[in-house]
Amino acid sequence: MKKAGFFLTAALFLAGCNGIGSMIADDKAVPVTEAPAPAIEVKMINVEGKQAGTALLNETAEGVKVALKVKGLEPGEKAVHFHEKASCEPPEFTSAGGHFNPHKKQHGFENPKGFHAGDLPNLVVDRDGTVDLELTVEAVTLKNGAENSLLDPDGSTLVIHEGPDDYKTDPAGNSGKRIICGEIKS
Repeated sequence: MKKAGFFLTAALFLAGCNGIGSMIADDKAVPVTEAPAPAIEVKMINVEGKQAGTALLNETAEGVKVALKVKGLEPGEKAVHFHEKASCEPPEFTSAGGHFNPHKKQHGFENPKGFHAGDLPNLVVDRDGTVDLELTVEAVTLKNGAENSLLDPDGSTLVIHEGPDDYKTDPAGNSGKRIICGEIKS
Protein backbone atom coordinates (compact mmCIF):
# COMPACT_ATOMS: atom_id res chain seq x y z
CA MET A 1 0.00 0.00 0.00
CA LYS A 2 2.87 2.35 0.80
CA LYS A 3 4.36 1.63 -2.66
CA ALA A 4 1.04 2.47 -4.36
CA GLY A 5 0.79 5.76 -2.41
CA PHE A 6 4.36 6.62 -3.30
CA PHE A 7 3.76 6.02 -7.03
CA LEU A 8 0.47 7.97 -6.93
CA THR A 9 2.21 10.92 -5.22
CA ALA A 10 5.12 10.77 -7.69
CA ALA A 11 2.73 10.67 -10.65
CA LEU A 12 0.76 13.66 -9.37
CA PHE A 13 4.01 15.57 -8.71
CA LEU A 14 5.29 14.91 -12.24
CA ALA A 15 1.93 15.86 -13.74
CA GLY A 16 2.03 19.09 -11.77
CA CYS A 17 5.57 19.83 -12.96
CA ASN A 18 4.40 19.35 -16.53
CA GLY A 19 1.79 22.06 -15.96
CA ILE A 20 4.39 24.41 -14.49
CA GLY A 21 6.68 23.74 -17.41
CA SER A 22 3.97 24.67 -19.89
CA MET A 23 3.22 27.84 -17.92
CA ILE A 24 6.88 28.81 -18.11
CA ALA A 25 6.98 28.01 -21.81
CA ASP A 26 3.86 30.13 -22.32
CA ASP A 27 5.53 33.03 -20.51
CA LYS A 28 8.50 32.77 -22.87
CA ALA A 29 6.17 32.81 -25.89
CA VAL A 30 4.97 36.36 -25.22
CA PRO A 31 5.81 38.36 -28.35
CA VAL A 32 8.25 41.21 -27.96
CA THR A 33 7.03 44.38 -29.63
CA GLU A 34 9.29 47.02 -31.07
CA ALA A 35 9.30 50.31 -29.19
CA PRO A 36 7.37 52.98 -31.09
CA ALA A 37 9.40 55.54 -32.97
CA PRO A 38 9.68 58.81 -31.03
CA ALA A 39 7.54 61.75 -32.11
CA ILE A 40 9.25 64.17 -34.47
CA GLU A 41 8.59 67.89 -34.27
CA VAL A 42 9.06 69.66 -37.59
CA LYS A 43 9.65 73.42 -37.78
CA MET A 44 7.66 74.79 -40.73
CA ILE A 45 9.17 77.88 -42.42
CA ASN A 46 7.82 80.32 -44.98
CA VAL A 47 9.50 81.70 -48.12
CA GLU A 48 11.28 84.32 -45.99
CA GLY A 49 12.83 81.59 -43.83
CA LYS A 50 10.74 82.55 -40.78
CA GLN A 51 8.94 79.99 -38.67
CA ALA A 52 5.26 79.79 -39.65
CA GLY A 53 4.24 76.80 -37.55
CA THR A 54 4.98 73.20 -36.64
CA ALA A 55 4.10 69.68 -37.59
CA LEU A 56 4.21 66.81 -35.10
CA LEU A 57 4.69 63.35 -36.62
CA ASN A 58 3.94 60.16 -34.68
CA GLU A 59 4.11 56.52 -35.76
CA THR A 60 0.81 54.72 -35.06
CA ALA A 61 -0.58 51.30 -35.94
CA GLU A 62 -2.51 52.95 -38.79
CA GLY A 63 0.43 54.94 -40.23
CA VAL A 64 2.06 58.29 -39.52
CA LYS A 65 -0.17 60.75 -37.68
CA VAL A 66 0.51 64.34 -38.71
CA ALA A 67 -0.64 67.26 -36.53
CA LEU A 68 -0.03 70.43 -38.54
CA LYS A 69 -0.39 74.00 -37.24
CA VAL A 70 0.61 76.85 -39.55
CA LYS A 71 -0.26 80.56 -39.71
CA GLY A 72 0.23 83.42 -42.16
CA LEU A 73 -1.27 81.77 -45.25
CA GLU A 74 -3.81 83.02 -47.76
CA PRO A 75 -7.22 81.44 -47.10
CA GLY A 76 -8.38 78.59 -49.33
CA GLU A 77 -7.50 75.10 -50.44
CA LYS A 78 -3.80 74.17 -50.63
CA ALA A 79 -1.83 71.10 -51.63
CA VAL A 80 0.41 69.46 -49.07
CA HIS A 81 2.93 66.72 -49.83
CA PHE A 82 5.88 64.86 -48.39
CA HIS A 83 8.96 65.57 -50.52
CA GLU A 84 12.08 63.43 -50.93
CA LYS A 85 14.88 65.40 -49.19
CA ALA A 86 15.22 67.09 -45.78
CA SER A 87 16.21 70.44 -47.25
CA CYS A 88 14.19 73.67 -47.10
CA GLU A 89 16.16 76.45 -48.82
CA PRO A 90 13.91 79.50 -49.22
CA PRO A 91 12.40 81.10 -51.13
CA GLU A 92 11.50 78.36 -53.62
CA PHE A 93 12.19 75.20 -51.56
CA THR A 94 13.25 73.30 -54.71
CA SER A 95 16.02 71.77 -52.57
CA ALA A 96 13.31 69.49 -51.13
CA GLY A 97 13.26 67.56 -54.42
CA GLY A 98 10.19 65.88 -55.87
CA HIS A 99 7.40 64.12 -54.07
CA PHE A 100 8.39 61.26 -51.76
CA ASN A 101 7.93 58.29 -54.10
CA PRO A 102 9.81 55.13 -53.03
CA HIS A 103 7.53 52.87 -55.09
CA LYS A 104 8.00 54.83 -58.36
CA LYS A 105 4.28 55.56 -58.89
CA GLN A 106 2.60 58.38 -60.79
CA HIS A 107 1.13 61.45 -59.07
CA GLY A 108 -2.37 61.79 -57.69
CA PHE A 109 -5.08 59.82 -55.95
CA GLU A 110 -7.10 59.78 -59.21
CA ASN A 111 -4.19 58.45 -61.30
CA PRO A 112 -4.90 54.88 -62.51
CA LYS A 113 -1.17 54.06 -62.20
CA GLY A 114 -1.19 54.69 -58.46
CA PHE A 115 -0.04 57.65 -56.39
CA HIS A 116 3.13 58.85 -54.68
CA ALA A 117 3.56 57.85 -51.03
CA GLY A 118 4.01 61.60 -50.45
CA ASP A 119 0.65 62.58 -51.95
CA LEU A 120 -1.68 63.90 -49.23
CA PRO A 121 -5.22 65.28 -49.24
CA ASN A 122 -5.57 69.02 -49.78
CA LEU A 123 -5.89 71.17 -46.68
CA VAL A 124 -8.08 74.22 -46.16
CA VAL A 125 -6.65 77.41 -44.73
CA ASP A 126 -9.19 79.28 -42.57
CA ARG A 127 -10.19 82.91 -43.19
CA ASP A 128 -7.71 83.98 -40.50
CA GLY A 129 -4.83 82.40 -42.45
CA THR A 130 -4.34 79.42 -40.14
CA VAL A 131 -4.31 75.66 -40.55
CA ASP A 132 -4.91 73.31 -37.63
CA LEU A 133 -5.13 69.84 -39.09
CA GLU A 134 -4.65 66.22 -38.09
CA LEU A 135 -4.42 63.35 -40.55
CA THR A 136 -2.99 59.84 -40.66
CA VAL A 137 -0.93 58.76 -43.66
CA GLU A 138 -0.89 55.00 -44.29
CA ALA A 139 1.63 55.06 -47.17
CA VAL A 140 4.63 56.15 -45.06
CA THR A 141 6.40 55.24 -41.83
CA LEU A 142 8.96 56.65 -39.40
CA LYS A 143 10.58 53.25 -38.91
CA ASN A 144 14.27 53.32 -39.80
CA GLY A 145 15.24 51.02 -42.64
CA ALA A 146 11.76 50.64 -44.15
CA GLU A 147 11.53 51.37 -47.87
CA ASN A 148 8.74 53.91 -47.29
CA SER A 149 10.39 55.60 -44.28
CA LEU A 150 10.39 59.38 -44.19
CA LEU A 151 13.58 58.98 -42.17
CA ASP A 152 15.68 57.47 -44.96
CA PRO A 153 19.34 58.63 -45.10
CA ASP A 154 18.52 62.03 -46.68
CA GLY A 155 15.30 62.57 -44.71
CA SER A 156 12.24 64.21 -46.24
CA THR A 157 10.15 67.38 -46.05
CA LEU A 158 6.55 68.41 -45.56
CA VAL A 159 5.65 71.09 -48.12
CA ILE A 160 2.56 73.26 -48.54
CA HIS A 161 1.89 74.66 -52.04
CA GLU A 162 0.11 77.89 -53.00
CA GLY A 163 -2.85 76.13 -54.67
CA PRO A 164 -4.84 72.90 -54.49
CA ASP A 165 -3.68 69.56 -55.89
CA ASP A 166 -5.84 68.32 -58.77
CA TYR A 167 -5.00 64.71 -57.73
CA LYS A 168 -4.04 63.60 -61.23
CA THR A 169 -1.49 65.78 -63.05
CA ASP A 170 2.04 64.39 -62.88
CA PRO A 171 4.39 65.32 -61.25
CA ALA A 172 2.80 67.67 -58.67
CA GLY A 173 -0.93 68.10 -59.35
CA ASN A 174 -0.68 71.65 -60.76
CA SER A 175 -0.48 72.87 -57.17
CA GLY A 176 1.76 75.88 -57.79
CA LYS A 177 4.71 77.30 -55.89
CA ARG A 178 6.03 75.84 -52.64
CA ILE A 179 5.23 78.32 -49.87
CA ILE A 180 5.86 76.46 -46.58
CA CYS A 181 8.48 73.79 -45.88
CA GLY A 182 9.60 71.70 -42.92
CA GLU A 183 12.55 69.28 -42.71
CA ILE A 184 11.88 65.78 -41.40
CA LYS A 185 14.95 64.04 -40.04
CA SER A 186 15.92 61.91 -37.08
